[in-house]
Amino acid sequence: MTAGTPENRKPRLLRVADAVDAFVRRLGEAISWLSLSMVLVTFLVVVLRYVFDQGSIALQESVTYMHASLFMLAIAYTLGRDGHVRVDIFYQRLSRRGRAWVDLLGTLLLLIPVCLLILWLGWDYVAESWHVREGSREAGGLPGVYLLKTLILLMPALLLLQGLAWALRNGLFLAGVKSALAGGTGGARAESHPVDSGDA
Repeated sequence: MTAGTPENRKPRLLRVADAVDAFVRRLGEAISWLSLSMVLVTFLVVVLRYVFDQGSIALQESVTYMHASLFMLAIAYTLGRDGHVRVDIFYQRLSRRGRAWVDLLGTLLLLIPVCLLILWLGWDYVAESWHVREGSREAGGLPGVYLLKTLILLMPALLLLQGLAWALRNGLFLAGVKSALAGGTGGARAESHPVDSGDA
């Protein structure tokens, strides 16, 4: 009987967390190109305005769409890379196991409920926008305001996915799977807080 590959030997829940991390990472990397697009479109708007004395409401609104998409869709990616601002008083002083408990409980008791609340409160608002196919109030503006408002639901949905992956990793680590915090997108936190046998 041949031994399985390291990937196959991973707990199934850890493979699920890896898959979520990989999806959010690829999405975040793709969305990051909107930063360059925003710069180029803004430059084009300025050139059209001050060189050719031409204006475009649609181009100007497209910058708003790109900015909103970049901000809302990259939040989960930033969470996965531990890039959000952290006000830390006690966290760094805890053992690795203690930090895992804080991350797990913070995700289950704060992050996930907030995401579910945003989904619940935003659903009717976005649904109504889709129902009327809401467009720009400006003449010559973009017709897809309802698509822009859909970000209100996509943002918490992606955060929820990333939060569940992070909860799985910390839960598995607390259950004795030390490798749970050593890989995937969540590995950024593991690198800054190395897992050592004394903390486990």
